[in-house]
Amino acid sequence: MSLYVLDFDGVICDSAVETAITGWKVAQQLWDDMPKELPHHTQIQQFRHVRPYLETGYEAILIMRWIEQKKDTTTLCQNYHPLMQQMLEDNQLQINELKKLFGQTRDQWIAENRDEWLSRNPLCDGIANALKRLENKIWYIITTKQQRFVSQILQANNISLDKAYIYGMEKQQSKQQSLQAIQKQHTNNKIIFIEDRLATLTAIQENPTLNNITLQLVSWGYNTEEDKKLARQRGIEVIAELFVEIV
Repeated sequence: MSLYVLDFDGVICDSAVETAITGWKVAQQLWDDMPKELPHHTQIQQFRHVRPYLETGYEAILIMRWIEQKKDTTTLCQNYHPLMQQMLEDNQLQINELKKLFGQTRDQWIAENRDEWLSRNPLCDGIANALKRLENKIWYIITTKQQRFVSQILQANNISLDKAYIYGMEKQQSKQQSLQAIQKQHTNNKIIFIEDRLATLTAIQENPTLNNITLQLVSWGYNTEEDKKLARQRGIEVIAELFVEIV
């Protein structure tokens, strides 16, 4: 029997707008010259351009700072990791502190206006109906997002998944480690991992302990046409919808 494991952002939830705004709100706390108003539509679209390269939510703080300074997003995409590291060093910022601030800022937004926060986290098209097909089945989410945020978005969309099946940032382990843990619990299942980030799938594909896991890249997620092309070349299926066949 097939067991589905899904990434969250870019697979289940189109969180780009919320992530950009939260990143901007944290940047306002870190840099005195950040504008007091929220990012405008063009800046959100610029963030979407960079979003395929983001790995963990706190990076949105640095991305939005880059965008506010009117720097070229193509340059950032082409040199993402070195420029992220340079911004951390130049501003004497610590990743753990940025993660903490990012989570606290989300919590404050939810406390002040939960409906607004949820409206910035819509599910991707067709996902709610697709997930309802998993009712009464075991399935998992593996994400770099904190579990409590995932749970709130699922609950708001009438999707039931116990927090024990959500491997979030709190686990402090990589997606590969999470998959290994799930694999040990479900030795008789065919595990299908669905993700929107090619680099994540590539790393899993190269891990011999995970070579029994079927990998799928979603066509609607935070990835590029080049990513889809490379995925197909590597034998990773690119899917246009979830759960075409549930076995």
